[in-house]
Amino acid sequence: MEELIALDKRLFIYLNHLHTSWLDPVMFWMSATYSWIPLYLFLLFVIIKKYRSKTWIVILSIAFTIALSDQIASALLKPLFMRLRPSHEPAFENVIHYVNNYRGGLYGFASSHASNVFALATFFWLLFRLEYKSSIWLFAWATIVAYTRIYLGVHYPGDVLTGAVIGVLSGWLGFKICTWLFLRTENKSSGTINSKL
Repeated sequence: MEELIALDKRLFIYLNHLHTSWLDPVMFWMSATYSWIPLYLFLLFVIIKKYRSKTWIVILSIAFTIALSDQIASALLKPLFMRLRPSHEPAFENVIHYVNNYRGGLYGFASSHASNVFALATFFWLLFRLEYKSSIWLFAWATIVAYTRIYLGVHYPGDVLTGAVIGVLSGWLGFKICTWLFLRTENKSSGTINSKL
């Protein structure tokens, strides 16, 4: 475990030092949740167009997916392991490349940014994969957002990788719940119709 932690720190320093001045504001912007509002609105448009009156099922499932991934990463693992972010690690004080002096919260394991974006990417890919092959690119988006956390100096690669795994599992479970809700509502509708015949 100590060797893995040491490797994680060395990899973090290497990746964090791969920076340029023009990329700093880009990475800072891409890391912000509000920057992706147009993407979220587009996905909402696709959901409404495809599912119409059943849109509420997808929205409810997404809410569950995000709540699950965020709570596991932030409410469970961070206070449980209490691993300092690299930006709060005294040994790294004069080593890390910061952007806009952004340091994040105190603890970083696991990355809720990574868990949430990978949860969304997994959920939407499972939801759209048969009709929209391009939905696979959502994983590229999730990877970029997750990487910004290392670039900004607020997460180790291990934080991000663990967050991504949590996100994928949460997205898969959220999709399963979504599928179950669709089947349940369809069965209820069929039962109502049959009872009237």
